[in-house]
Amino acid sequence: MGRMIMKEYDLKKGDWERDLLEDLALASLNEQRRARRWGIFFKLVTFLYLFILLFFALGWIDDGKVRLADKHTAVIDLRGTITTESMNSADKINSSLRSAFQDKNTKGVILRINSPGGSPVQAGYINDEIRRLRAKYPDIPLYAVVGDICASGGYYIAVAADKIYVDKASLIGSIGVLMDSFGFTGTLEKLGIERRLLTAGENKSFLDPFSPLDPIQMDHATKLLREVHEQFIQVVKQGRGERLKNDPDIFSGIIWTGQKSIDLGLTDAIGNAEYVAREIIKAETLIDFTPREGLSDVFSKRFSQIISNLIFDAGWAIK
Repeated sequence: MGRMIMKEYDLKKGDWERDLLEDLALASLNEQRRARRWGIFFKLVTFLYLFILLFFALGWIDDGKVRLADKHTAVIDLRGTITTESMNSADKINSSLRSAFQDKNTKGVILRINSPGGSPVQAGYINDEIRRLRAKYPDIPLYAVVGDICASGGYYIAVAADKIYVDKASLIGSIGVLMDSFGFTGTLEKLGIERRLLTAGENKSFLDPFSPLDPIQMDHATKLLREVHEQFIQVVKQGRGERLKNDPDIFSGIIWTGQKSIDLGLTDAIGNAEYVAREIIKAETLIDFTPREGLSDVFSKRFSQIISNLIFDAGWAIK
């Protein structure tokens, strides 16, 4: 409790107990008021701090200037392999795309790609969503800007853009489909291991790596790959149109440099995100709409890492 002013009580009148209680009550009330004022102050400071962080995160504050009404260029990063469970899943990327297009101050969207590819299904979902959004918001262009690599599923997504910008040393292409595996039949025999595989359905053990390669199954797998490859080719032709050169190697699965990809019509020009925003979209301010991990995801990963470290350390301790 705060400082209490001591005074001389009138013992003759017998009111000292009442006076003491009144002073105690008054001191307690003053202390509560001070605590309440400080609590409100700290809450306001915390709110202001979080508000400023939000402004920075959304790109509303740049170089000390608040920008709320300026037109901007929305940027979404797609980095790494495209999979269902990653930050590059169709659910996350498409959600960011919708947010970018729906923002009333978005003048153009840049999809910054640095990916070797991944799931053709996820890439297809993203390609479809880009086309839908471009049709719904015809005044908002979307440009793909390539970093180190834009291959396979990454390029599958990029062809939905109005234009594709690259660096001269970027790696572009790999328009193909693959299915890889291993064969362990000889290894099992050398180790004296007997494989016991029971199936219901003559092709349930399709391309089983511990069984001899079945010509019929291999032929079916090849047909599957060709079918998916043809789908890929049609998506590229639909996206690039007459810009594609008549070169038989374009759909062979090979990779080209960014400079060569321009010559082949696979991409359009040299340029990075800043250049496209400034010179093409004419909205130099970049606002990041890239999907971020939620607190639960971060906590889950961190917790898993701690548990793994504890198990690892325990293993060493046991040894």
